[in-house]
Amino acid sequence: MKKLSLAVFNTQPPHLYFGGVERRIVEIAKRLQTEVDTTVYSGTKAGFKKPAAIEGARIVPCFSTDAAFPLDNWFFNNTLAGAANAIKADVYEAHAVSGYGFLKALRKRGAKQPFIQTVHGVLADEHAQALQRGSPTFRAKLANLLMAQLAKQEEEAAKTATLTVTVSKYSSEKIVQFYGVDKAKIRVVSNGVDTKRFKPTTPGEKIKRQIGIDNKLCVLFVGRLIPRKGLGFLVEAATQIIKAQRQTMFLIVGDGPQKPHLASSLEKMGLAANFVFLGDVDERVLPAVYNCADVFVLPSIQEGQGIALLEAQASAKPVVAFDVGGVREAVLNKETGLLMKPDSNALADAVVKLLADWALREKMGRRGREFVSANFSWDLCAERMLKVYSEAAGA
Repeated sequence: MKKLSLAVFNTQPPHLYFGGVERRIVEIAKRLQTEVDTTVYSGTKAGFKKPAAIEGARIVPCFSTDAAFPLDNWFFNNTLAGAANAIKADVYEAHAVSGYGFLKALRKRGAKQPFIQTVHGVLADEHAQALQRGSPTFRAKLANLLMAQLAKQEEEAAKTATLTVTVSKYSSEKIVQFYGVDKAKIRVVSNGVDTKRFKPTTPGEKIKRQIGIDNKLCVLFVGRLIPRKGLGFLVEAATQIIKAQRQTMFLIVGDGPQKPHLASSLEKMGLAANFVFLGDVDERVLPAVYNCADVFVLPSIQEGQGIALLEAQASAKPVVAFDVGGVREAVLNKETGLLMKPDSNALADAVVKLLADWALREKMGRRGREFVSANFSWDLCAERMLKVYSEAAGA
């Protein structure tokens, strides 16, 4: 039987970036390599200039820039639009706003090739949440303006695509609400987690010594340092947490534009010594970092699902998060973690409660491992995406 050929568009090359989108691309391609011939077209970022290969996929560079989003994305989409006649596949799939230029070029010349728009966090929803918070700074106002423009691109792509895929029931509802997409053409395919890699092990004392948290309680965050991830709430909560548990260290994994602002705030509050910023961590090391934690915190104010929540629970770590978006589908409140409305005091109370109760942490950790193992695997995600690809190809 002939393999189905798939072209995937993503601004960031998935072998050099390790966000949730990139992880999904890699894990699905790996698992479907006997049924699907996958080529990923990615921007020229992080030194990506020559074609590369990973298990299950070829990765082809398409000119963008190495500048920050959304400038890189704009160049990337222009490149794709110019190459629309040359990129051949049975099915095309774009993540977020990485392929609207290609889709526009296809439809402009009347081509009706199957196109899947994969929406992770609905940008219009993120924009609405940002407006509710207000925009006190010029930088925040500019970011909101850009997000509104990108949301329009995502809306047009979702409406024009053959099928729209998203990661949670919550996101599916928001796509209907904000973009007016027919619910009948939306498919929910949750992200997964590799439970063989992310699993409970004895914390590596060498790693803990290296990052300065040996003999300390550890609160871990993993994600991009961007406003949506809500790290400001964690900084505000830190004073109360440290007052209750003086030996607490906060381990921040990831990078992003908010890092200088966060560092400055911590200096002013006298908390800089309690925070360790590791930046982006190698994928091979990340499972061990999760096992350094006593509590995992993801204070996002908008989240399509949150792969880090799945990885933390697979590592048998109790989680604390805000009861927003797709988070409530990824965490069982009071069973695998604690969820609350976005509020720094409530966040502090939840973290303190878990840090003070070893037995509760162990109980929630075990339940979390069971929960994600049964409901969120990359095997299941890949199986469902294969059905979506086949459906699109036959549409």
